[in-house]
Amino acid sequence: MRRTTKFAALLTASILALGACGSDDSDSNSSGSEPSSSAKSDIKVGMAYDVGGRGDQSFNDSAAAGLDQAKSEFGMDAQESEAEVGEAESAREERLRTFADAGFDPIIAVGFAYAPAVGKVAKEYPDLHFAIIDDSTLADAPNVASLVFAEEQGSFLVGAAAALKTKSDHVGFIGGVETPLIQKFQAGYQAGVAAVNPKVKVDVTYLTQAPDFSGFNDPAKGKTAAQGMYDDGADIVYHAAGGSGGGVFEAASEAKAMAIGVDSDQYKTADPSVKDVIMTSMLKNVNVAVYNYLKSVNEGDFPTGVNTYDLKVDGVGYSTSGGFIDDITSKLDDYKKQIIDGKITVPTEPK
Repeated sequence: MRRTTKFAALLTASILALGACGSDDSDSNSSGSEPSSSAKSDIKVGMAYDVGGRGDQSFNDSAAAGLDQAKSEFGMDAQESEAEVGEAESAREERLRTFADAGFDPIIAVGFAYAPAVGKVAKEYPDLHFAIIDDSTLADAPNVASLVFAEEQGSFLVGAAAALKTKSDHVGFIGGVETPLIQKFQAGYQAGVAAVNPKVKVDVTYLTQAPDFSGFNDPAKGKTAAQGMYDDGADIVYHAAGGSGGGVFEAASEAKAMAIGVDSDQYKTADPSVKDVIMTSMLKNVNVAVYNYLKSVNEGDFPTGVNTYDLKVDGVGYSTSGGFIDDITSKLDDYKKQIIDGKITVPTEPK
């Protein structure tokens, strides 16, 4: 039985149970958190995660943090479901329809892979509201908000950090799946490296090609790719590969080298055995986007169109946990200011 089918059955059973007992419990989320205030809300949020779901220590977890904050502050109800590796497009549509049929509004889809499903299901339910993270192709849909980020800007900063800290003048980039979105990470990283020292070599590899999205959840493949780079002389590798990044960290630890995390501050969430190799992380504050969207919903406003989170609004950035880059933060902040002021325009496509 597919997970979406199981979810539909469990969700239906949950709704029936709540109706039978007249429960006031506004939090049926699997995280088990309860609203920290006396706030109560009639808003029911459906959260459809990408592959890896809550617990991936990266992209999905950042989205979950924004949902948890909104639940805590506003007393919203929420249910969650996640995609499976290799699932058919119809499964993503089914997941969204399950939320819609159960009365969840808004419904948030985490990841660009949901774009076709959101585009189709949003038309079927014109009175409901949807948000999708990392996709702007639905910008004209009247009931869809596109929450997107300037990943290239944050990647520029960690690329500059890599160039400033490398001892071998050789670094690497590993993308989970080669798509225009992940190429933005690559482009920004390479530009940041070149801004500091154009002589630094940057190796680039992708774990899978679309439509195979398993590259975002294959730590073994991530480890093998990183090992190859370290063996060839790279001493810092930046990954934009979701759950596969755990393998990159393992490879860095074994090679006594360094790695750069992505999306969230991975120094805080990675296994303790590899924390000492996570030099920094490119922060993509999906939690901020999700929280701000739900804050607007709580105030009675359903955003639509493209909503971009860049350096100006702290939508992206870099982490300093572990103290590995404390000696260069002033230089990174100078680059940040130049980007915000328009003195540096970061490319979104690799050269």
